[in-house]
Amino acid sequence: MITDSEIQSVKQRFGIIGNSPLLNHAIQVAMQAAPTDMTVLITGESGSGKESFSKIIHSLSLRKHGKFIAINCGAIPEGTIDSELFGHEKGSFTGAHEARKGYFEVTDGGSIFLDEIGEMPLGTQARLLRVLENGEFIKVGSSKVQKTNVRVITATNVKLLNAVEKGKFREDLYYRLNTVPIYVPPLRERGDDMVLLFRKFTSDFSEKYHVKPISLDLDAQALLKRYPFPGNIRQLKNLAEQISLLEDSREVDAETLSKYLPTDNSRLPMALSNQNTKSETTDFSERDLLYKVLFDMKKDMNDLKKLVLESYQNGGLSQSIIQKHQGLFEDMDSSAPKNEPSEGNPNYSVPLVIAPQKNQNEPDTYEDDVIEDIYHEEDDNSLSLERKEKEMILKALRKHNNKRKYAASDLGISERTLYRKIKQYEIDQ
Repeated sequence: MITDSEIQSVKQRFGIIGNSPLLNHAIQVAMQAAPTDMTVLITGESGSGKESFSKIIHSLSLRKHGKFIAINCGAIPEGTIDSELFGHEKGSFTGAHEARKGYFEVTDGGSIFLDEIGEMPLGTQARLLRVLENGEFIKVGSSKVQKTNVRVITATNVKLLNAVEKGKFREDLYYRLNTVPIYVPPLRERGDDMVLLFRKFTSDFSEKYHVKPISLDLDAQALLKRYPFPGNIRQLKNLAEQISLLEDSREVDAETLSKYLPTDNSRLPMALSNQNTKSETTDFSERDLLYKVLFDMKKDMNDLKKLVLESYQNGGLSQSIIQKHQGLFEDMDSSAPKNEPSEGNPNYSVPLVIAPQKNQNEPDTYEDDVIEDIYHEEDDNSLSLERKEKEMILKALRKHNNKRKYAASDLGISERTLYRKIKQYEIDQ
């Protein structure tokens, strides 16, 4: 039976602050699982401190003298993750100028921590399952089966069962990893731990920069504990350091603290509305970029239609032309300027709704051609997002001579995402 004093000893050793029952329970489970070789799945929100638990498990295990490597599966491109984990032979792919050992070979006899395991590609998941079941793996470009003795600890901030249902994660691998589940609670579920952590961060800041530490009055502490902190410990640390830097008074009340708490529950340390100058930073994903292009095109088209309609209403185009293409203007704002009938208005034109039909024998005019071109241009703008996306990828690849790294940078996406899109659209390189 693990005692409270043993749990406190582990907290001090690994710098874990807090006395929340949920936190203590997670530490207790980690301590119980450590002496075994069972696989562990650590779940919890981003920024809640999952990596600390992987270090606890390794340091208290029989493998504590072996190597420990922490890997973020979401940060490794899909095309290279097999090589990183299992190694490769010389010449197995372009750029493989020499043989390389993978992490599972290097950490033989130790522990490996796979963070963001839900981001691992399905092909790599099958290789990982073989390691977990038989301790066997094959290097990329090799046919030789190799053995390894590695303790696998995994973590995720997403619900893997949902990924299993969507076919993005292997069900057999999920149950193999979930032998010992550990849930790391988010900051909002830890109560008074928020105040203790805030005090720790402000104390560290004052010691580093030789200033008096910040303290919160009772009302400010109550406000701090009510805030949900979606960014968890990282967000709280940013908040503590920001207040320590910007506030002249070393005692902060609730009113002062509220200025630093975002009202939209974002992960920003301070709400942007508090700034005197407005700055816009737009972080586009690949689809956001395509949507923006299409919406801008639609806006330009609407502006052009409005210009043509106003020209007609001011007598610049014949009624027959507008009547022929009346459907093109059905979505126009009824507030567009028009000439009202009046005795004192000699430029009054007949309203669009009572315009006469065009004579079938009347030859097409230059204005007819203009509106026809507008109409067809609008049709061209209705192309699918997938086609636009593929065209942009092809242009970027041609621009950089099929070098995916530079093409991905030009497109504003990761190399791994670009690799996936190339496979999806069957783009030949």
